[in-house]
Amino acid sequence: MSLRKTGWRQVARGMRFYALILLVFLAASVTCLHILQSELLKNAQQTGSTLARSYALEDERSTAAYEALLRTGAASLERMSGEGAGHAEIRSWLIGFFEDIRAMTGDSIVDPYAVVDGQIIAANAWGGDADYDYASAPWYRMALDAGGDVVYTDAYIDAVHNRTVITLAIQSGSRGDVLAFDIFPEYFHFAENSVSLPEGSSYFLCDRRGTLLYAQTGMAAGRDELQAYLDRVIEALKSGGLSRPDSYVYDMEGRQRGVYFHLADNGWLSIVTVPYRTILSDLRAATLVFSAVFLLFLLFTVVISVRSYRLSRRVERTNETVRVLGNSYYAVYRVDFEQGTYDMIKGSDYLRQRLPQQGAYHDFLTVAAQVIEEKACQEFIQSFSLDNIRQLVQKRVRDYGGDFLRRFGEAYRWVNVRMLFDESLNPGEVVICFREIDMEKQAQLQQMRLLENALDTARKTEESQGRFFSSMSHDMRTPLNAIIGLSELAAENAGDPGRVREYLGKISHSSRQLLGLINDILELSRLEHGKLDLNREPFDLTECLSECVGVFLPQAQRENKTLTLSFDIQDAQVLGDSFRIAQIMNNLLSNAVKYSDPGSSVSVRVRQMEPQKYAKYQFVVSDTGRGMSPEFLHKLFEPYEREVRFGARNVSGTGLGMPIVKSIVAQMDGQITVESELGKGSTFTVTLPLETAGSRPPETPAEPSAAPASAALAGRRILIAEDNEVNMEIATELLSMQGMEVTQAWNGREAVERFSASPPGYFDAILMDMQMPEMNGCDAARAIRAMDRADAGTVPILAVTANAFAEDIAATTEAGMDAHISKPIDFPSLYQTLAGQIARRGS
Repeated sequence: MSLRKTGWRQVARGMRFYALILLVFLAASVTCLHILQSELLKNAQQTGSTLARSYALEDERSTAAYEALLRTGAASLERMSGEGAGHAEIRSWLIGFFEDIRAMTGDSIVDPYAVVDGQIIAANAWGGDADYDYASAPWYRMALDAGGDVVYTDAYIDAVHNRTVITLAIQSGSRGDVLAFDIFPEYFHFAENSVSLPEGSSYFLCDRRGTLLYAQTGMAAGRDELQAYLDRVIEALKSGGLSRPDSYVYDMEGRQRGVYFHLADNGWLSIVTVPYRTILSDLRAATLVFSAVFLLFLLFTVVISVRSYRLSRRVERTNETVRVLGNSYYAVYRVDFEQGTYDMIKGSDYLRQRLPQQGAYHDFLTVAAQVIEEKACQEFIQSFSLDNIRQLVQKRVRDYGGDFLRRFGEAYRWVNVRMLFDESLNPGEVVICFREIDMEKQAQLQQMRLLENALDTARKTEESQGRFFSSMSHDMRTPLNAIIGLSELAAENAGDPGRVREYLGKISHSSRQLLGLINDILELSRLEHGKLDLNREPFDLTECLSECVGVFLPQAQRENKTLTLSFDIQDAQVLGDSFRIAQIMNNLLSNAVKYSDPGSSVSVRVRQMEPQKYAKYQFVVSDTGRGMSPEFLHKLFEPYEREVRFGARNVSGTGLGMPIVKSIVAQMDGQITVESELGKGSTFTVTLPLETAGSRPPETPAEPSAAPASAALAGRRILIAEDNEVNMEIATELLSMQGMEVTQAWNGREAVERFSASPPGYFDAILMDMQMPEMNGCDAARAIRAMDRADAGTVPILAVTANAFAEDIAATTEAGMDAHISKPIDFPSLYQTLAGQIARRGS
């Protein structure tokens, strides 16, 4: 039986024993408390009934006093009537009789009056005595019917005082004379009872109809609330629901009360109610005692059970720990390094077949080393020798080991061997355990290889970027050097117009070369972030490619190179982005012409692969130029890479053209392949999916013509917002040379003020720089568009900015601008755009 099962059985056995004792004690306690409660309730019923009877007797003694007074008065009244006394004399007697009663009972408790010879005579005269119909009054009829006995009425509202009263009446003589007392209920119970009520108890006196006559209670309630409460109590009494000792009612405060009563001979009901908390106060004390004893015993049981559980849990956790270690390690041995022995707790299949359960550690070490990789075998023996183990323990090294390759059958796998030391072990003992870690080790080695590859890639990228920046520095410094040097030469030869024009032409060429380099870098950055916008417009594919080839024909002819173009297509009209296709072809043709020697040939072949609506078109650019080395061919499309063999080193370029082409082709869902061999040339094949446009003619834009456009702008008033003095001077001079009137604004706020101060329709267009102090171009455009004037929403606003990315263009459009002009400004293009925007406005 396992240690865990044994511990749990001991805990369960102990808990069952204590639970049984608790149940017996609890059953005995409940039984005793039930018996005690029954006895207390029986005693309370007897005591309460006695109290109700005692209080009823006290009330009867009080009424007996009133009866005695009434009989005495009736006898006196009969005597005076027999002697022929008049009403005045009888009234005088009644007043004196009333004073005597007041002296005995107190003020205003009794109000006497009499019916003599058919007339009411009262001690306290009432204005309605003469009209009062005494003959129909219950007290009068009851007195005549009683034949000389005292009668009691139920409580009613008196017509004289408009208060609740009880009338006692008796017949005087035989002529129908009646003497009566009106008694107010609140003064009725004037005798003090010799027996006091239990704590919190109440006493109520009711007439035959259950009307409350008197109450002695601590409950805070008005007479109406008490009457409603008594109505419920009397109803329960009549139904027999309060006959049992354990029966009770809820009072107005929601507490349980026992109810006890006595019915007097005159029909009045005495009721005593006692709170259950008073009746069962002794039971609560006993319950507290029982509860305290029970809780102490329960606490003792819990403490014992928790202690047993913790001990069992500790044993269980130890057992679980051993089991987990056993599952993690395929072999575990306890080694007594002082005696030089081992104990096989869990052995591997290999060692179990060759070693006994216990034995000499030297034998264990020898057999275990036989399956360790040969290169690590000697290290294993030395590391886990008895001498080394003793030294490790002396140094208090608690965990020592390493990784080795171990043979499993015919294959080697990685294992981890540990020597573990702890003071909880017997003195002079350690634990040696073996765990297979082949998957972890392989993953670790794979991670190391990945890190090495990543470092190698990073190094290569750094080297590639270094070469790029070195080349870029050279390529950018070359045109910059030409611009600076030629500018100085132009200044020195200002008197020679011919040389100045020559220098300015070369400056213009170098500037455009520098702009091309910058555009390549920006284009690659935009493509790498997936921010390429593709248009879908109809165009003629043959015209587009003919124009591309036509651009390079003069260069090819100058350099004695052959450039040809051929088509094999059925549908020349297609839908797509003609600009991006031209960009692809320009890069391929530029490289083909650039990297070929005089006498080489360059050919462009275009064919339609599928004659259908959604067709694939193949563009093949071949040259018989220098070709590419195999080493460079596989990294042709990587940024910053350039071929440097066979004279390519002397050809200018950034190494960004091919990465740009590949990115554009990929984003157009196309493919590009290349074949090349050094000294024989290269062939690039681009395959693009294009939708055929059928017979629909393409939208052919008007040929750009700077002269007609600038001529159409003569006399136009242009507002220029620009904070750079040089840029402002250039723009002002060139626009003025074309006959335009220019108004200058040096920031966005000034541009808004200039426009606001001008008459409506004064300005034909606004050129708005983007980055300006005070207010930028977008905010200024929004402010102008928001003005309440006719031309605010129609005046053409052109954004002029060095930021040529798609998000920048989108920001200007959102701000309400009509077009976007990139810096450096291409002024013929600017003239064309201005003319088109002004014409669109219709001014």
